Amino acid sequence: MSIDNILSLATAEAVKALYGVDFPASQIVPQTTKKEFEGNETIVVFPFLKASHKAPDVTAKEIGDYLVAHEPAVEKFNVIKGFLNITIKPTYWTGVLLHIASQPHYGMVEPGEDSPLVMIEYSSPNTNKPLHLGHVRNNLLGYSLACIMQANGNRVVKTNIVNDRGIHICKSMLAWLKWGNGITPEKAGKKGDHLIGDFYVEFDKHYKAEVAQLMTERGLTKEEAEKASPLMQEAHDMLRRWEDGDEQVRSLWRTMNEWVYAGFDETYKRLGVSFDKIYYESNTYLEGKEKVLEGLEKGLFYRKDDGSVWADLTADGLDHKLLLRSDGTSVYMTQDIGTAKLRYQDYPIDKMIYVVGNEQNYHFQVLSLLLDKLGFKWGKDLIHFSYGMVELPNGKMKSREGTVVDADDLMDEMIDTARRMSNEPGRLQGVPEQERDDVLRMIGLGALKYFILKVDPRKNMTFNPQESIDFNGNTGPFIQYTYARIQSLLRKATDDVQAFDISAVEPNDKETALIQRLADFAGAVTEAGRSYSPALIANYVYDLAKEYNQFYHDYSILREDDTARRVFRLRLSGTVATIIGQAMALLGIEMPQRM
Repeated sequence: MSIDNILSLATAEAVKALYGVDFPASQIVPQTTKKEFEGNETIVVFPFLKASHKAPDVTAKEIGDYLVAHEPAVEKFNVIKGFLNITIKPTYWTGVLLHIASQPHYGMVEPGEDSPLVMIEYSSPNTNKPLHLGHVRNNLLGYSLACIMQANGNRVVKTNIVNDRGIHICKSMLAWLKWGNGITPEKAGKKGDHLIGDFYVEFDKHYKAEVAQLMTERGLTKEEAEKASPLMQEAHDMLRRWEDGDEQVRSLWRTMNEWVYAGFDETYKRLGVSFDKIYYESNTYLEGKEKVLEGLEKGLFYRKDDGSVWADLTADGLDHKLLLRSDGTSVYMTQDIGTAKLRYQDYPIDKMIYVVGNEQNYHFQVLSLLLDKLGFKWGKDLIHFSYGMVELPNGKMKSREGTVVDADDLMDEMIDTARRMSNEPGRLQGVPEQERDDVLRMIGLGALKYFILKVDPRKNMTFNPQESIDFNGNTGPFIQYTYARIQSLLRKATDDVQAFDISAVEPNDKETALIQRLADFAGAVTEAGRSYSPALIANYVYDLAKEYNQFYHDYSILREDDTARRVFRLRLSGTVATIIGQAMALLGIEMPQRM
């Protein structure tokens, strides 16, 4: 049992014994004592004043006296106004260390057969362009959230919905037909998603030129010229032919999508993310139309005179939402309803989490209401994991103009930056040549992932590659270096760390603080799962690494003459490395053994 749980239960017992009131232990949450005060854990006594009918300092002293007398872990206490600062016996902390060290996955809960089933949707790419920096944040958040939810005892299904149909796909297809000259990824020596993305940009270039020409030669407004554009009309004609099942269009569509999927798979593998099930909009949109028409028959929706189908959500504080256009074609909401139907058929979902940017907040408000009306038991409680946009120091990205930061190029740049920095004196000296490329990959991608995940996901962020790969400060490489430093320390040690009995060793204040930080990992995992925030894990592990480096600087380990103390510090160091490794794994970050 953790020290927090012990103190919560003991304090509840004290309130019952002293004041005759049953106070729920779950509502007593000890906090780490502030560094300027003596003690390890602090309990706020103001909630107990109604039971004690006494001043805060008197109540705190009475509870403190009770804990010293009745709880073996408590050594002493002091009172600062209404705050009870408790000092835990040093040998108790040694027991905490041994407990954490004995747990293969301390702080995590193994899911069982009956555990809640959580489905997490992330990535959601379009097949007209490669993955870019915005997709990187989405994928890293989704994958990390899946790891965190599983660490909290949930069964998890990682899923992806690929937007593989629509006008944007037809733009790339038409551009390839007009200006591709039969080029393939093999002939071009290029990944398929990059090749198709080039043609999406090519379409936009020709379309803009065509619009400008129409405005100049025929005196049309921009809006009139866009509607009159022969190129755009061809794209819409291709979309209608696709909808009608035209085999020529469908065959080209399948071929080009396969090129893109092969490119996506390569990027996902390199980024270290994966999926248990992938859905495709080309399959789900018809399911959505069927579900909407079913809702129409039941009176859940209504049809306008032009034939379009709508949902009236004014009673829920929203407005009227289009579900099917007048020509019967679907909208994004229809697709999401269809995808929900298929998922619910495939899995007995208890909770559904959508990892989608905050520009879609309203969309998911509406989707939640619609799914609930259509009878999906998790509909009303679906979670929209709404995250902020990621930008570059020089501003926003635009796919049509080809100004995005490509995910593959970004990963290449991060690894190249790690390679350049490794040439600095003292870097990677102990890494064998055959391991060097793999270590550089871990450092570069670790820097990218950590820099993105350490930010509160709800906030917009600016990604700066140079800042992210610094070996000092709150960065992935700093934490990786701390881990590798401990591995080097353990390799040099000659003591049999596991066999030696350290239970009688009393840790000093710095060692106690480090053990207490280790014990906090369980709470960090729980809170990260409750608030859907990988940033809590990222900042926890940085604080742990920073605290360990200060300890490493202040105290001798291998040169410590006292064998028991030396082994204790080695055991402490090894446990720190284990928790760092587990925390970084929750962020999808690999850890090098040498740096």
